[in-house]
Amino acid sequence: MNLQSSKKGTAAVWGGELESFFKGATTPPIVNSVTYAYHDLDEWHEVSLGKKEGYIYSRNTNPTVQVLEEKIRVLEGGEAATSFATGMGAISNTLFALLRPGKRVVSLKDTYGGTSRIFLDFLPGFQVQVTLCDTTDHEQLEAEIAKGCDLLYLETPTNPTLKVVDIKRLAAAAHKVGAVVVVDNTFATPINQNPLKLGADLVLHSATKFLCGHSDAMGGVLTGRKDLVEAVFRFREINGASLAPDPAYLIARGMKTLELRIERQNTSALKIAQFLKAHPKVMDVYYPGLPTHKGHEIARQQMSGFGGMMSFALNGNYDQVKKFLTSLKLVHLAASLGSVSTLAGPPRTTSHVELTEEQRRQLGIPESLIRYSVGIENVEDLIGDLTQALNSL
Repeated sequence: MNLQSSKKGTAAVWGGELESFFKGATTPPIVNSVTYAYHDLDEWHEVSLGKKEGYIYSRNTNPTVQVLEEKIRVLEGGEAATSFATGMGAISNTLFALLRPGKRVVSLKDTYGGTSRIFLDFLPGFQVQVTLCDTTDHEQLEAEIAKGCDLLYLETPTNPTLKVVDIKRLAAAAHKVGAVVVVDNTFATPINQNPLKLGADLVLHSATKFLCGHSDAMGGVLTGRKDLVEAVFRFREINGASLAPDPAYLIARGMKTLELRIERQNTSALKIAQFLKAHPKVMDVYYPGLPTHKGHEIARQQMSGFGGMMSFALNGNYDQVKKFLTSLKLVHLAASLGSVSTLAGPPRTTSHVELTEEQRRQLGIPESLIRYSVGIENVEDLIGDLTQALNSL
C-alpha cells in the first residue's frame, strides 16, 4: 500500500508499520541490540556495503529507529529519511554535512536561537560565508540568493515571533542558482505544512516537539531528496549523533495521535489568539491565523492549519511578564514546545536564551514577549486561566 496517497492521520499511524513485527506483535518492538549477527559472511558483507537490506550496528541503523524515519518520510513526502539524537543534531549535521569552506549560506535573522548560533559563531570559523536577511523581506532574500548561494535555510513560522516566509517563491529563486533548500518545519508540523511540495529539497524537525507530543523523548528527523539525505546520513553515522531506539519508540508512538493533537491545537490556538488580540493588557499577538498578521496571506496559501504556537507581548516591562507567568495555573513554565500540556516562557529563558537583550531587540523580540505553546486542554479553561493572570496585572 502506498501510504503517501493516504490521509495524514492514516500515514501517521501506519507509516513504517505495514510489515509484520516479531512474533506477530502489533506494536514496533524496542530493539536495543547494538550489533547484529550473521552466519553468512557474504551476506554480512553485502549488508555492510548497502547492497542488501539489514542491520550491522545501531549507530548506523536500527529497526525501531527506522519505523520513526519511515513515518516522517511518508508524512512529508520525502524520498528518504534519517534521524538524530536531538533537533539541534538534525540542524547541525545537515549544515555541516552539506557545507564546505568557501560555500555560502543565505538565511533569516529570525531562526531559532541555537540555529542562529551556528550561523553566527560556528560556520564562519569553518570559512563558510553566512548572510542573514530580514526575515519577511523577500526582495532582499532573492537579491542575496542571486549573488551566489549554495544553501538556503528557512524556518517558517519562525521561533518565537511566528513570522512567515514564502517557501515556494524563495525555493524557486534558490534553485535558479543551484542552491539546496532546507526548511525547519518544527512549528508547522507535516499536518499543517509540507515544504517538499512547495519546492524545498530537505525538511527537518525537532521531533522532541510536536511529533513526540508528550515532552518525554528527544530526537530530530530529516527527509527529502535521497542523495542529500544519504550525504547527511553518512556524516551523522561517523559524527555519532544517532537516535537511540527508546526515544525513537516514544516519538513514533506519539506520532500516531499527531493529526488529532494538531487539529485540536490549531482550533484552540486561533481562539486564544483572538481573545488575546482583543484584550487591553496585550500589546500585540503573533499568530499567522489572525488576518492582522503580516504573513497571514502567505500562511493561508501554504499551510492547511496555523499551528499550536503563538507569542504575545504585554503592555508592560519584564516585571509584568514575570507576574503574569507566575499567575498562570494551567501551564508549565518551561522550555520546549509542542506538548499535550500547555508550555510558556519568555524568549530570554527559552528560544533565545543564548542571546543578549540587545541581540534580541535587534531581532525584534521585545522583553515583554511570551511564547505560548497551546496544549490539548479544553480551550475554555485555558482562556479562563489567561484571563485571571491578566487580571492580576
